[in-house]
Amino acid sequence: MTAPGVAQPNRRRFFRRQLLHSSCRSPLAFSLVIGMVGYRHFEGMSWLDAFLNSAMLLGGMGPVAVQLSESGKLFAGIYALYCGLVVIAVTGLLLAPGVHHLMKKVDWEDRDI
Repeated sequence: MTAPGVAQPNRRRFFRRQLLHSSCRSPLAFSLVIGMVGYRHFEGMSWLDAFLNSAMLLGGMGPVAVQLSESGKLFAGIYALYCGLVVIAVTGLLLAPGVHHLMKKVDWEDRDI
């Protein structure tokens, strides 16, 4: 068991690193705005409908409006692929401090076999 003075700085560093990585969620907001502007431009949707479709695609649920124009379908397909990559990247950023903390906790290191 570690001394109380030793565990505290590690915990503080972990929470600081988690807070820093949590601030990397701005790509989600930026991606939501891109989707809203795209749906508004290509489909002429209201801001609320554009928000709903963008949020559903970004969340992995799929689009709500299925009757799209040809240009709208192209935008929705590209936007869906983009959203998948953004979600994977942001999830990795959010999980990285926890995985790093776990690896330190179990003293996981590279070993030559």
